[in-house]
Amino acid sequence: MKLISWNVNGLRAVLKKGFEDFFYSEDADIFCIQETKMQEGQIEDFNLKGYLQYWNSAEKKGYSGTAIFTKKEPKSVSYGIGIEEHDHEGRVITLEYDKFYLVNIYTPNSKRELERLSYRMVWEDEIRKYLINLNSKKPVVMCGDLNVAHQEIDLKNPKTNRGNAGFTDEERSKMTELLNAHFTDSFRFVYPEKISYSWWSYMGHAREKNIGWRIDYFIVSEDIKERIKDAKIYEDVYGSDHCPVGLEIIL
Repeated sequence: MKLISWNVNGLRAVLKKGFEDFFYSEDADIFCIQETKMQEGQIEDFNLKGYLQYWNSAEKKGYSGTAIFTKKEPKSVSYGIGIEEHDHEGRVITLEYDKFYLVNIYTPNSKRELERLSYRMVWEDEIRKYLINLNSKKPVVMCGDLNVAHQEIDLKNPKTNRGNAGFTDEERSKMTELLNAHFTDSFRFVYPEKISYSWWSYMGHAREKNIGWRIDYFIVSEDIKERIKDAKIYEDVYGSDHCPVGLEIIL
């Protein structure tokens, strides 16, 4: 099974930059996107042939939002995590299949001055509980922009960025807690020492210089990590400040 995840930083914008060419060329079984920045139906005649569509848009227009495009109809679909405090921004979609759950997540950014860090900590704890509960029933494949570089290898300049949003000790420790709850970072499992990034600032020609961060992930239940065939970061795909990431796994 082939899965792809991409923070598109505005679907309407990336559609003008070759999104559909990449989408069809990769021919993924499931394609997840984050930061749609739109409501379902805002693009006329948007029909990805051969795929079912599931959308979770933020109440605030032009902000956040997730979507999943899948070839195979799921047994059930849920939006959010069932906690009102966390379910206004369209950040989570869960598809249930016979043998696994697929969870698409767009984690809140702690923002400059870390103004949203305290909320982020609550979010992390609730998301971890949510994933642990799913994992008690059947294996989980979770993907998305998780807005954290877990280890120093996951960003170009760890020393100067320590304490900044996405590389605070608090955010990194929450990722460690998640992985310690019987989950596996698929890319790091396949490539323990590989340096590869999935996000670059628009400032200072960061992408040209490859001054990036790896903040987009496929996280899988520890029980199925040996079924991973490959994990990919499509660094040469443009259109957003993020690039797509991928997973090939036997399920």
